[in-house]
Amino acid sequence: MARRSVLDSLLLMLAVFTLGACSWTPPEEESTPPAREEVRAPEPPAPTACRTAPIVTNGSRQRMRIALTFDACTTRRNEYDERVIQTLLETSTPATLFIGGGWAQANPKRMQELAQYPGFEFGNHTFTHAHMPQVKDDARMLEELQGTQRIVYELTGRIPRYFRPPFGEVDSRVAWIASQAGLTTLNFDLPSGDPDGTTTVKRVVDWVLKKAAPGSIVVMHMNHKKFPTAAALPEIIKGLRKRGFELVTVATLLEDAEWPTCKPSDAPERTLVAEVIP
Repeated sequence: MARRSVLDSLLLMLAVFTLGACSWTPPEEESTPPAREEVRAPEPPAPTACRTAPIVTNGSRQRMRIALTFDACTTRRNEYDERVIQTLLETSTPATLFIGGGWAQANPKRMQELAQYPGFEFGNHTFTHAHMPQVKDDARMLEELQGTQRIVYELTGRIPRYFRPPFGEVDSRVAWIASQAGLTTLNFDLPSGDPDGTTTVKRVVDWVLKKAAPGSIVVMHMNHKKFPTAAALPEIIKGLRKRGFELVTVATLLEDAEWPTCKPSDAPERTLVAEVIP
């Protein structure tokens, strides 16, 4: 009996030990103290807001490239001097053609013909050839540009990237609204003087060859047969190439351009008018 009592005691102790072993759980890890919040430098102040868009007058002065550009202005007669285009084709000269919406509307077949030549790039020259800084209604100004975009696209399948202000007149407001239409304002630094009724072929040729510089954007016209443009163009092309210039479209001229950043200024606003022959 005594032996059984001892045996029972041993079995009881073994059971207690076994239950204790099975019920053991690892001790809880000490809670990690919260990480110290990283101290950050204060955010730099936001740049001063201003309405700005580039007004381009030339390309890189470091490359011997020049862009010949031709305006097709909307006028009462909406003429077309095919001799200008023929010279460009015969001399394999790329060019940027700034098309007035009214001119395109009056010359749909001409537009379709011009679109066949990959060396020609189309630009936007407004619909009615308005003095843009004098257009006080922003919506009307935008329609001048968007209406031209639409008709050029409808006739050619191409969408202009650049806007040439009529008469070379532009200010920051005009350039900003043009940017809202997806256009970069493209003026010029070398007017040929071809609309001048008193000028001559020789004077136009001599002027362009004298003033031509790396990155120049030359403006001429293709919408008036009385202008000396067609007669002067062969000598201009020949003379520029003889001086070592590569003749390119505006897009090629500006392919490595860096647009200016927004720089607010207290200077009074003034309309920019491109240079004319003195």
